[in-house]
Amino acid sequence: MNLNIVEYPDKRLKEISKEIEKFDEQLHKLLDAMYPIMMQSNGIGLAAIQVAHPKRAILLNIPDEDDEQSIDNLIEMINPIIMQKTGETIYQEGCLSVPSFYEDINRYETITVNYLDRDGNTKIIEVDGLLSIAIQHEVDHLNGVLFIDKLSYSRRKKFEKEYKKMLKEKKSSKK
Repeated sequence: MNLNIVEYPDKRLKEISKEIEKFDEQLHKLLDAMYPIMMQSNGIGLAAIQVAHPKRAILLNIPDEDDEQSIDNLIEMINPIIMQKTGETIYQEGCLSVPSFYEDINRYETITVNYLDRDGNTKIIEVDGLLSIAIQHEVDHLNGVLFIDKLSYSRRKKFEKEYKKMLKEKKSSKK
């Protein structure tokens, strides 16, 4: 399966992903193909919609204390639902679909998530820190929301201007 990261302003990123009902080889192939894309892009999370598959599936791989991302730490979440949210935190986020742009975003500090694994088994986890932030970011993708959508009006306008300039520079450097 050949996958590519869908980048802003591609309209597919605004699509709401569909629930997964079949836990079959097709799903496993998608999840298996998403992992190397996420790692090659230096990502810690990836939603299926970011590789043009509007399905409620996300991958997460948070670096350990040595800043390593072992496949043993990979979390695959199918049809995730954030059940509880507490506290508040601000974290500077980036996104594989909005390259080279980072912004402080308000998130919940601790969340409890109900999800299914690749085989359809129900899982519930309570997380905080970077994993909590990454899950919220990826679940937003499943709902057609980008982290830049959470910016204030004035900051969003500034982002649009900076991003257009960056894209123009990227195009002219390729010539």
